[in-house]
Amino acid sequence: MGQGRSVAGGPAGESPTKGFEAGSQTQPSEAPTARIEIHHFVTTTVTDQQFLTGAKDGMPARIGGELKLPSGTERVPAVILMHGSAGLGANVDRWAKELNDIGVAAFLIDSFTGRGIVQTVTDQSQLANLAMIMDAYRALELLSTHARIDASRIALMGFSRGGFVALYASLKRFQRMHGPDGIEFVAYIPFYAQCNTAYIGDEQVSDRSIRLFHGTADNYVSIEPCRKYVERLSRAGKDIQLTEYTGAQHAFDNPLYSPARFLPDAVTTSHCPREERAGGKIVNLETDRAFSWNDACVRRGATIGYDPVATTEATKAVKSFLIATFKLNSSHPRR
Repeated sequence: MGQGRSVAGGPAGESPTKGFEAGSQTQPSEAPTARIEIHHFVTTTVTDQQFLTGAKDGMPARIGGELKLPSGTERVPAVILMHGSAGLGANVDRWAKELNDIGVAAFLIDSFTGRGIVQTVTDQSQLANLAMIMDAYRALELLSTHARIDASRIALMGFSRGGFVALYASLKRFQRMHGPDGIEFVAYIPFYAQCNTAYIGDEQVSDRSIRLFHGTADNYVSIEPCRKYVERLSRAGKDIQLTEYTGAQHAFDNPLYSPARFLPDAVTTSHCPREERAGGKIVNLETDRAFSWNDACVRRGATIGYDPVATTEATKAVKSFLIATFKLNSSHPRR
């Protein structure tokens, strides 16, 4: 189980908080993280329709993030990490350590706590997935001002709900409406993302690299719509690749989910093909009516399970990809 297979792709290849201070640096003997900073910033809570129409009347929200910096004093690249429906978990923290290990900073965004949300596993209507793209853009805007961060080398990575964010934040249309001026993510890395909604202009994505990772046995978020989307983008000449892990389940990179467990109340929309229509309306293609969380295609029950082989392979792939993308010295373990 868990052996990776690349199946499609192009070439390899208020206002935000200001006035960051690098502060003193320590030299840990064991853990690669040298400094942890807590930052908060203002974002906007919007509905899907507000997001898709570019509305500016969403509700302001202040959320936080944990910035984990590697040792040293020089500017370093960074990855913004977006969590899934359960909130910040063990897999996100593990990835932060892996990133620090190659000299890359990790900014772990908490999209839930500041909004009074604990989890959306059982009620996805609490926060629109598209609203978290706003969070990612504002985090990019904020992180680009940090004294230790190279603003030209910031990537976006996410898991499940956060994987959706890491994938669709690449749409040029969304960037024009909501993204920060003069800066863009250098790469997009979605893990087990939901791809079953077709958005207007969704083939017009960034020219930067997009790398998806997904398990073939995922019954929470189906891999099949991602296969089709990746094929479409690949035909359009985009630098995109999907790596599949045979037999891997949802959240395969989270060591807490061993053994695998079934979540009877988890909401899944894998059986709901959807499409954006004029006016930012999301339509259920099975009914040709506006999508509702009460639609028959919305089901409950899904499995989550750790796969150590898939995790190991995905970790190697992501680190190698970032070393090449960020032009890092591959021999850099820690300073």
